[in-house]
Amino acid sequence: MQSSNKGKNYQTILILIAIVYFTFILLIPVVTLIFEAFHKGFQPFLDSLQSVEFQEALKLTLIITAITLPLNTIFGLSAAWIIARNQFRGRALLLSIIDVPFSISPVVAGLMLVLLYGKNSWLGGILASVGIKIIFALPGMVLATMFVTLPFVAREIIPVLEEIGPQEEEAARILGASDWQIFWRVTIPNIRWGLLYGLLLTNARAMGEFGAVSVVSGSILGQTATLPIFVEQTYKNYQTEAAFSAAAILALLGLLTLIGKEFLERRVDN
Repeated sequence: MQSSNKGKNYQTILILIAIVYFTFILLIPVVTLIFEAFHKGFQPFLDSLQSVEFQEALKLTLIITAITLPLNTIFGLSAAWIIARNQFRGRALLLSIIDVPFSISPVVAGLMLVLLYGKNSWLGGILASVGIKIIFALPGMVLATMFVTLPFVAREIIPVLEEIGPQEEEAARILGASDWQIFWRVTIPNIRWGLLYGLLLTNARAMGEFGAVSVVSGSILGQTATLPIFVEQTYKNYQTEAAFSAAAILALLGLLTLIGKEFLERRVDN
């Protein structure tokens, strides 16, 4: 009985620690953000959203995300398939390369792109000579976002593919299914949750990325500033209403992503 009581006490302590941690790390910052965005009413919030700089930042963020998400999804599916279904020399090295964005600071990643594609670099000079601008333009911002979001889809799918094994795919092939039919009717249904979580992580990181994009973009409001950069720039310029309003929109986009996940889960389960 005494041992059981001690176990319950430890459980209660762990629950309290988790609640306190959640409160200070997530709940209080979110409540503060919402309060700062709306404490003067809805009209200042709406006025902030009508500015040209905000609308351009939102548009740029959505464009970058729309380009990054499908490209990294294709890469993630391809890399996961190759790694999970084959044993080859250099497999561990390939896994390590995919994980590089996890270990490198986004600022360093942005700097590497500047050194590679900047106007004074050999590759950037060649591209500039034919009228292609990478740094301080949309292509550089897309490349930076693709770099930092590269591992998410692959890293979510690889464990799932390894766990389910190739048996169902081999059975479908024996029954005469084509590779395309096997992919859509066998592989995708089996990895759908891993793929979904990879997409969610990629989408959230793409919309919220600041470090790498700020290095390669030039951070010009109304031109090369994404929503996270817009928040930082307006806050530094003491435009707190605009900063908190944009931050609230970023949070809303993240919430919509989670709602989309729940909707897809319920639809599949039914």
